[in-house]
Amino acid sequence: MSGNRRLTAAAAAVAAISVLATACTGQSGGAAADDPDKDVTLNLWHGWSAPSEVKAIEANIARFEKAHPNIKVKVTGNMTDDKINQALRAGGDKAPDVVSSFTTDSVGKFCNSGAFADLNPFLHKSGVDKAKVFPRTLLEYTQFNGNQCTLPLLNDAYGLVYNKDAFKAAGITEPPKTWSQFAEYAQRLTKPNGDSYDQLGVMPTFHGYETTPVRLAAQWSPTYFGADGTSNLAKDPAFANMLTAQKDLVAKLGGYERLEKFRSTFGDEWSAEHPFHKGQVAMQVDGEWRAAMAKEAGVTFEMGTAPLPVPDDQLADYGKGYLSGTVMGIAAGSRKQNASWELVRYMTTDTEAVVAFANAIHNVPSTLAALESPDLEVTPEFKTFLDIARHPKSNTTPARADGGTYQLTFQDFAYAVEKGDVTDIPAGLAKTGRQIDTDIAKAK
Repeated sequence: MSGNRRLTAAAAAVAAISVLATACTGQSGGAAADDPDKDVTLNLWHGWSAPSEVKAIEANIARFEKAHPNIKVKVTGNMTDDKINQALRAGGDKAPDVVSSFTTDSVGKFCNSGAFADLNPFLHKSGVDKAKVFPRTLLEYTQFNGNQCTLPLLNDAYGLVYNKDAFKAAGITEPPKTWSQFAEYAQRLTKPNGDSYDQLGVMPTFHGYETTPVRLAAQWSPTYFGADGTSNLAKDPAFANMLTAQKDLVAKLGGYERLEKFRSTFGDEWSAEHPFHKGQVAMQVDGEWRAAMAKEAGVTFEMGTAPLPVPDDQLADYGKGYLSGTVMGIAAGSRKQNASWELVRYMTTDTEAVVAFANAIHNVPSTLAALESPDLEVTPEFKTFLDIARHPKSNTTPARADGGTYQLTFQDFAYAVEKGDVTDIPAGLAKTGRQIDTDIAKAK
């Protein structure tokens, strides 16, 4: 699943790309001089490593090579942004021509540093109207300041996965739509056992796998930056409201220390020992892959999926969620950019290719046509995440010159809030916002 490696790699990627500005030169778009009809071998680097994922990539490449017999693709998997950065700096025949990255947070740096070529000229000369091909939110996180240096390659939507049997036992008949319902259900579903739990309604702490600050903040429809480009953390009440609501839920479920002690008993997020699979939690904030993983793990209870709850005063927007995904771009230093574009265009815009890849690795398709394709394999659990991806109020974190540094700064502040180390949230948000502005100014 694409979400797993992206989340664990985000912090490392922020540092890894910081030196690219001095390393990347090349042509882009109409300036690319290579002949895409000549025999050529492209180097494609991607981050997937699970056998099923690698097999899915290879199947798509095989289809591409059949349609483009003059282009051969040498595929290298399990590549982190750190390794990609080193190869781009070194250059040469072994460096990647085409890159797929899980770390959407790095797009701002990919574009700002010139590491990846601007794809707008390629889109223009190919007659591809990106606004008609890709959902609006996906275009937001794949470009920076008008530089479309990456395109979406599959999509992740975040919602709620829940144990229907546990709901029934607690007398709950439907998933929560508002935050107050969510808090109430979480308490009703919790079964304390001394200073621990037999079952927890939900793990609300920000270290609870996908229950991250940006995932929850998305339900408040936040604006991270103002029109002048400076941090909006202190000005938009969405951030303080989310942090206050989350901290209150932590207290209602037993407090930070007790919850973290229970969390230490959880199995790996990407294994059969996940706490949702084991019945340790009745609700889980997660992506579209969780239901399929739970079935593969052999869970015995009935599952349900739903959008995450919204603030009580935003009930009309129920159904929205946080969107992210994998991105694909062309190395600015590649001498084979026109041929590389043929591969990128196929992987990101060809409906058959996108649908086949989505079906194989249980991710949400990244084009409007693929979302509506009759060939898309849709289970009831998966349909929830397709609907979240289509929702007009679903949102993401915007690209910035410092990559994901601003998100990590906000995240660190959120950790301090939930632990009780912050007594004045508005003042803390103002200070955090100033730090974000300083970091972005340095990155520029």
